[in-house]
Amino acid sequence: MPVRCWALPGCGSVPVSAGFMLQRCWAVLSCRSPWRWGLLPLSPVPPLPERGGRLFFSTSCARCSKNRRLRQKRVISERKLTRYFVDHRKVRVVGGQGGEGGHSFYSEPRKIFGGPDGGNGGDGGHVILKADQQVKSLSSVLPFYQGFQGERGGRKNCYGANGACLYVKVPVGTLVKEDGKVVADLTQHGEEYVAAYGGAGGKGNRFFLSNENRAPTFFTPGEPGQERILHLELKTTAHAGLVGFPNVGKSSLLRAISRARPAVAAYPFTTLNPHVGIVQYQDYEQVAVADIPGLIKGAHQNRGLGMSFLRHIERCLFLLYVVDLSVPQPWIQLEDLKYELEQYQKGLSERPCVVIGNKIDLAESRINLPLLKEQIGDRVIALSALKGDNLEELFLHLRELYDTYVKTEQSRGQSPAKW
Repeated sequence: MPVRCWALPGCGSVPVSAGFMLQRCWAVLSCRSPWRWGLLPLSPVPPLPERGGRLFFSTSCARCSKNRRLRQKRVISERKLTRYFVDHRKVRVVGGQGGEGGHSFYSEPRKIFGGPDGGNGGDGGHVILKADQQVKSLSSVLPFYQGFQGERGGRKNCYGANGACLYVKVPVGTLVKEDGKVVADLTQHGEEYVAAYGGAGGKGNRFFLSNENRAPTFFTPGEPGQERILHLELKTTAHAGLVGFPNVGKSSLLRAISRARPAVAAYPFTTLNPHVGIVQYQDYEQVAVADIPGLIKGAHQNRGLGMSFLRHIERCLFLLYVVDLSVPQPWIQLEDLKYELEQYQKGLSERPCVVIGNKIDLAESRINLPLLKEQIGDRVIALSALKGDNLEELFLHLRELYDTYVKTEQSRGQSPAKW
């Protein structure tokens, strides 16, 4: 039967199922009222049509309920996003110190000289770097980490507890360097690397018991943990990489073929961070495509964004050169891009690739397209990322490159990289 909360004035009627004369008023409880039971029977009310003809019990009234609006994700501009994206970090890691040994003698009634019974201390905890797909930047990595300390040895030969391992989550594709040498390459999800080992625990006075010394009184402290200074460097992991000069339409193309939403504007260097989009196929295969920030002439000499983002191309298995067909002589762009990649790392420009001629919807592009095909020997896919023209050909060729890569890795007995 319908009932009304009389402990809180103004609280509306709360229909409940018939047969219950008294129910707990959750609306009153949410208001922290001293009244816990306060429901009076009223005249019956017909069932509400919007509830399917069934009586329902409301857990709160309109005055007591909180605003439960869905929180919308904040839209962050590309320039503000650069403060959150960090692709290199210097970290000092120190392992946990071992616990010191125990110092005690066994004692109980009628047994005065029980002998030493101090246990050994626990080992210090390790500092471990762990690759996680949910982490996209090194901005959450702190400049200093220290492992947990081991506990001291106890009485009755009880060993101290070992210190817990401290896990530091880093993005997939993180390169760990020490003194300029690569010591670890975390390219798989869940892969771990012990950055600093914890110190060993100290020995208790029980350890030094011997026939010559029946009552040792000394013990050893725990050893300090390993201390290292590491340089973490992030290289974006993706199957394909979009390489091109500024304002050729790389970000617009990534928005057209995936659900990634990089910033798009009419000025150069709109993209300041690498973005990764996932191209999904009907057989549930996924190909990761990375939008690399625009390069300029002399990028291998650290001009423009330069070396900061050239290293993100190293992880890409095949390259998608994006050129603007509306400019005069667009094949010069392709030559300059391959030159910059080759100067940065030998053999980088020789990876499997495809040339994408963007902005085919413009009149100048239709004139330059046959000229571009004559000048280069690679395959050219002409499309319009803005209007979505001829994207199907790009999808098919991208899948061909991915299938070729999978067959090559399987023939070598290795598992292909999945995203």
